[in-house]
Amino acid sequence: MYRRALSLLELDHGKTYTEVSEIIQVSIMTLSGWAAGYAENGLQVLADKPRSGRPVEIDGKQRAKITALACSTPPEGYGQWSLRLLAEQVVELGYCEHISHTEVADILKKTN
Repeated sequence: MYRRALSLLELDHGKTYTEVSEIIQVSIMTLSGWAAGYAENGLQVLADKPRSGRPVEIDGKQRAKITALACSTPPEGYGQWSLRLLAEQVVELGYCEHISHTEVADILKKTN
């Protein structure tokens, strides 16, 4: 957002696209897209547009709960948590509707 606003200000102060693209470290095509977006939509061009793709199903709070569960004492009869056991327990506790053991592994891998 800052780079977009700064580039539009620099263009407004009379600098060329080439000068501004070197200052801001963006391509001239990107810069011209921002300028065209500003001409069409005003300051709305500063904000990111929604991105396509699959929405996030497990947010940060859920990830934290999964990590905390993995650090807790395993259920009676188990020496340690397995990924499958964690996945089952996460669903049972209602942290999320469904999760695979591989997704649990990815979450724990990112937390070291």
